[in-house]
Amino acid sequence: MSDLARVTLPNGIALDVWDSGPKDAPALIFLHGFPENHRTWRHQIAHLSDRFRCIAPDQRGYGNSSRPEGAEHYDVQSLIGDVFGLAHALGVANFTIVGHDWGGALAWCVAAFGQASGIVTRAVIANAPHPAVFQRLLFEDEAQRAASQYMRAFRDPANDALVREHGLAALLMKAFTSERKTGNDPVEQKLQFKQWADPDRAFAMLNWYRASGIAVPPMDEPIGLPKEYSDPPFPKLEIPTLVIWGMQDEALLPANLDRLKDWVSDLRVERVADAGHFIPWEAPAAVNSALDGFLASTGD
Repeated sequence: MSDLARVTLPNGIALDVWDSGPKDAPALIFLHGFPENHRTWRHQIAHLSDRFRCIAPDQRGYGNSSRPEGAEHYDVQSLIGDVFGLAHALGVANFTIVGHDWGGALAWCVAAFGQASGIVTRAVIANAPHPAVFQRLLFEDEAQRAASQYMRAFRDPANDALVREHGLAALLMKAFTSERKTGNDPVEQKLQFKQWADPDRAFAMLNWYRASGIAVPPMDEPIGLPKEYSDPPFPKLEIPTLVIWGMQDEALLPANLDRLKDWVSDLRVERVADAGHFIPWEAPAAVNSALDGFLASTGD
């Protein structure tokens, strides 16, 4: 298992961080998603840490990292601040941001707001929707709206009693009915179940959904953009960006790739036909190969 160091950020949040590889090598900051932890990226870090400084935190609310009570502490600006604060605390002048799921959604934001200063030089996104593309799909695409109804369940306080009594696993079973098997390592699953069983940690993880400004309409609302809808004021990404997508993802559909060129100038997309949502460990060889090619072709 990975060795974690406790890193206190300038904002007072403390994160457990897996920091491996040469400290003077180019830095990659890896952001995991829901409902996982820093070990989402174990295969990639094992592959890259001879050449790169690989930094993978348990994000706010996850593992033993700080988990302030209340959804207001999990707004996107606070989460962005954690990433830049982590870089500062570790003495990292610039980095490539790598993210999956919620970590990928956050990585889009970190990249967009860190590119102008040069602190974020490249972005790698794995099965995580661009915020502006995703919001349009939730209004316009019936299939994506249906696939995202679980977000409404995660936000619904009517499910809080279930989480308090049985932890996060019970809510996951209620919200998802897929029979697709992902085959995670039993050792990793054991760690996840242990973390999910803690109600305080479970609510902290759910607060990423509850603090998000993404609107998920119910299925009985008309399909189509609301009157006077406008895209969020999201900066266009100008830095080299790689998007890796497991095409069997049942929660985030391939339609999320269709409009990315409207928001990303220097875009490469790697589609992996036989992988699902958890592509970093479902298809590690494909992800590692895509990373190798991207990092080599965009390096200084």
